[in-house]
Amino acid sequence: MADEARKVPVEERLFSLVLALLATEQGLTKAEILSTVTGYAARYEQGGDHASLERQFERDKEDLRDLGVPLETVDERGAEGDTKLQRYRIPPSRYQLPDDLEFSAEEYALLTLAAQVWREGSLSTDSRRALTKLQSLGLRIDDNVIGFAPTIRTRDAAYEPLSAAIDRGQQVSFDYLKPGQPLAERRLVSPLALVYHEGRWHLHAHDDRADAARTFLLRRIVSVVESTSSPATHRPGADEPVHVLAELEALWQSTVATVAARPGSEADVVLRNRPGTTEADGRLVVHATDLDILADELAAFGADVRVVEPAAVRDAVRARWQSVVQAHG
Repeated sequence: MADEARKVPVEERLFSLVLALLATEQGLTKAEILSTVTGYAARYEQGGDHASLERQFERDKEDLRDLGVPLETVDERGAEGDTKLQRYRIPPSRYQLPDDLEFSAEEYALLTLAAQVWREGSLSTDSRRALTKLQSLGLRIDDNVIGFAPTIRTRDAAYEPLSAAIDRGQQVSFDYLKPGQPLAERRLVSPLALVYHEGRWHLHAHDDRADAARTFLLRRIVSVVESTSSPATHRPGADEPVHVLAELEALWQSTVATVAARPGSEADVVLRNRPGTTEADGRLVVHATDLDILADELAAFGADVRVVEPAAVRDAVRARWQSVVQAHG
């Protein structure tokens, strides 16, 4: 057992330490860390000599601080300076990306992919056992960090000018490309709210030419957003974003497609883990707010997926495959 413990990579030990210190609000004592965290626990013996483990922990603390991890030491009230009673913790509010840190589109894509992989395997069996043991000691553990993964939201180019227009009460115009149309249409709108739903940004606005409320997908805005000289004809209500998200959620709940995925394929794994997916008669029922975007996603799986219904999605996937064939012979 001891030989196996020494083979734990330093990266895994440091990650387990970070995870444990993030998972507790009041912090952990040195003894609690050495007896529960992967990389230390297998060599910890109650009442034994832990000098080497403590030296390792001291090195690991410095390594974490060198990496920029905000590791805090909290003295026990009335026992200031007593290292046996000191508690260590990492405040989640301080363990975030700096506001001035920016990534390119390619870097965002790679980080998002890594986050998806991490989501499935971020916590080893040993780490789960350690957290269970910490809970048994009466310590409060934040379940939100179990198997957590960073989520990074990208903002479309239209986001900033639309956000500014909402704040200033300005009317804007832009070119909007609807699915299936060869040319974009010029839209004149009074923007009301920007909301993030199903991994995409949406603009809820009053279409001033159609005199009706509309929700636009920012990724389909294909021109620069321009402010007009006129004020917005409509202003957002106090709970505008809440109402818009509720409408999108209702649309997501009611819009479904049934697909058959080859067992064990990437399509099968991805679609099964898609939020809201259910299985019926060996087929997967998936939800979406936009069936055209869903068709894009399904077409990328190639022969590993077959759309059962609705016919519109099935035809849209076939049309995308035909476009690929025509483009590449």
